[in-house]
Amino acid sequence: MERNEIECFLLLADELHFGRTADRMRLSRARASQLVQRLERRVGAPLFVRTSRRVALTTLGSQLRTDLEPHHRAMQAALARAAATARGTDTVLHVGFSNPLTGEIVLKATEALRVSHPGLAVEICEVPLSDPYGQLRRGEFDVQLQEFPVREDDLGGGPALVSEERVLAVSSAHPLAARDSVPMEDLAGIPVLTIEGRLPDYWLEQHVPTHTPGGRPIARGPAVTNMQEALMLVAGGRGALLAAAHTTTYYARPGVAYLPFVDAEPVGYGLVWRAGNDTGAVEAFAGAAREVTREVTREQPRTALPT
Repeated sequence: MERNEIECFLLLADELHFGRTADRMRLSRARASQLVQRLERRVGAPLFVRTSRRVALTTLGSQLRTDLEPHHRAMQAALARAAATARGTDTVLHVGFSNPLTGEIVLKATEALRVSHPGLAVEICEVPLSDPYGQLRRGEFDVQLQEFPVREDDLGGGPALVSEERVLAVSSAHPLAARDSVPMEDLAGIPVLTIEGRLPDYWLEQHVPTHTPGGRPIARGPAVTNMQEALMLVAGGRGALLAAAHTTTYYARPGVAYLPFVDAEPVGYGLVWRAGNDTGAVEAFAGAAREVTREVTREQPRTALPT
């Protein structure tokens, strides 16, 4: 069997969709179908049941998948180890994450790298809310997974890995708390907590907008330096907080209600590193992060892969 036949079979067994499989392999749908058919001819029986509405594994296909997957992972790991040695990725990589969702992606990517790049040690730490780029610039982090956009001349990065809906955190005693959802225009009626620190204007506007989409001014509430401080002020009725949807799971607490926005743009997350510092180790981590993000989006509500 050829390697691309095996990869196409295993991807299709995972996706059960020829279009997505072809996209992941960067092939046409017709070419992906040809690879599967060629493998089926080698085996001598169908591996998938195909209808106009669905694709499903046959019993034989399920058996072949079970038999092939560990060997395919071993081959990938062997190739990755050889490439790591060649590129000098046997090192320590310091990775930052900006919130619990990005932390989960970073942790899963680190676990995956223990298999594919055993010589690459990864140390992870949270990025301070009030200083999103300082540790990266000082070399304390080699790469970090954080909110987009990033518009810094000395920093580079990859495309967005995942996007997430946004919510509004308000005191459970506030009139808005009785709603099921809110539009962005409602921000004109409540002060929004701001973030303390030397922050770029575009970054601050993402987290604490100055005006509603209709042009109405949004009052600024007290400045905070971390999430726990912010939620304490929200519960005390000192202001509202714009937050990502995962906050409802990781920061559930008495006195705070979370309301989905009906019209807010989702927030995207991606990897950022110092310009020119896209080393083999950074590239290896980026590859692992891309792979595990698919798993995380299946587990986390209100997240999505970029289209």
